[in-house]
Amino acid sequence: MSALGRGNLFSRAGEGIALAFDAVRANKSRAALTILGIAIGVMVVIAMASMISGIQGGVTEIVSRAGPKSFVVMRYFRDGIQISDGTDEMSPWRRRPRLSRHEANLLRDLPAVQDVNVREGGISRVSYRDRTLGDQTFVQGMDPVWLRVEGGEIIDGRNFTAVDAAAAAHVVVINQSAADALFPVGDPVGKVIKIFNLPFTVVGLYQDPQELFADNDSPKIIIPHTTFSKVGNFDRGWISIMVFPTETATQAEAMDQVTMALRIDRGLRPGEENTFDLVSGDRFLESFNSMTQGFFLVMLVLSSVGLMVGGVGVVAIMMISVTERTREIGVRKALGATRGEILFQFLIEAATLTLMGAVVGMILGGLIALAIKSFTPLPAIIPLWSIVAALAASAVTGVFFGLYPANKAARLDPVEALRYE
Repeated sequence: MSALGRGNLFSRAGEGIALAFDAVRANKSRAALTILGIAIGVMVVIAMASMISGIQGGVTEIVSRAGPKSFVVMRYFRDGIQISDGTDEMSPWRRRPRLSRHEANLLRDLPAVQDVNVREGGISRVSYRDRTLGDQTFVQGMDPVWLRVEGGEIIDGRNFTAVDAAAAAHVVVINQSAADALFPVGDPVGKVIKIFNLPFTVVGLYQDPQELFADNDSPKIIIPHTTFSKVGNFDRGWISIMVFPTETATQAEAMDQVTMALRIDRGLRPGEENTFDLVSGDRFLESFNSMTQGFFLVMLVLSSVGLMVGGVGVVAIMMISVTERTREIGVRKALGATRGEILFQFLIEAATLTLMGAVVGMILGGLIALAIKSFTPLPAIIPLWSIVAALAASAVTGVFFGLYPANKAARLDPVEALRYE
């Protein structure tokens, strides 16, 4: 294309943009409806995409923190644990034996396994003298390597050790929230609190990681799993075992060894289905991503409604614009303007109207994402694809809904248009 041709193209585009702003000023109520509809559609895309992207990033970080080769052994996993009170046919997990401490110790001795972390939880009253965290405090039993899974750090005192775990010692690590509630004054390390109506010595103060799902306002109580399994009051059978392969072993090798060891220990014959599930980080992320598809569907429906409302407004404004400028169109055609030039100008005008709404929507969506990030634990992140998609959808909406009035303007007979009053 020549420089002159490009100049004419940019000139017509600039003229269409200027006319779009004139149309907004001349038809404020209709333009407001158009801009509001597009803005709502774009706002939904930006806000929901930021939440989903933030959650995905947080989940990915949680999964990867324990190491790219680590995996979890669970009693039952099918896109999440499914529990039903129906028959055995409706509740396949009921036919599976519970995982046990014995099996965790068995896995720890495998050649491809460096270590394992056992996790189990239950509800208890946690108190210190006349202060209490309540009767429904969640207490977790884990192995000494739990920090590798949870992240964070011990900021005062120490973690419980392998010796503590072997002796089923009554020691506990608490986070800052629990410490503030139980010990508003003084150092919590060395104090004795009651868990499951038994005395436990606080040996460490734990700092939660600043990330998704790390609710720093909730108390965290962690004791050795060996102790938990003896004194805890909980629904048994939902133990999970995090497996850490050795540096030299691959994840596949470790999973094969774990599968073989558990099948032998449980007496499963060749051809029988496993009575346990191995869940790698990739499988967990696939399960999570499948759950987010519902959010994307909601986002698509809500944004489509907004864009449709905006599109109807585009048709209304552009039809008024064509009617008001009929004589002008006739003059331009008489001076040599082609149908394509008239069509292009009106399409640019329509796309500009919807892009104005997109800009407003992106600002509102960005403010919502900022509020979510500031006032919730969700690290809302606005992905680049959502901005590109919002702008593209807005422009396409303007062109699609502006095509009819633009085509009507391009097909006007110049003689009849010049006679229009």
